[in-house]
Amino acid sequence: MAEFPYCKLEIFIPETHLDVLRQALTEVDAGHIGSYDCCLSYSPVTGCWRPLAGTSPYLGREGEICAAPELKVEVTCRTERVDETITAVKRVHPYEEPVINAVPLYRVGL
Repeated sequence: MAEFPYCKLEIFIPETHLDVLRQALTEVDAGHIGSYDCCLSYSPVTGCWRPLAGTSPYLGREGEICAAPELKVEVTCRTERVDETITAVKRVHPYEEPVINAVPLYRVGL
């Protein structure tokens, strides 16, 4: 991914954890754009999942389909720091299996 110096992370998280996520992202320099830091966007979404046998879900019960409001957080980071950033997200994320999408950005105006 060397030709893509930046990527966008999409992180799905309960609204109650937005501030702790923002702090974790800032600590690894995610969301640093030019002369600004702490840059991210978030919007409300509805997540849907079914915990399978042997899980310990943050919300819901094993074997039952669950839907709940959460936030989709979008933040830009340097591609070389993606692994470090994902580790920081997982450290503060309450979900057993957090959804974190890393999307390479082509021709970013940064």
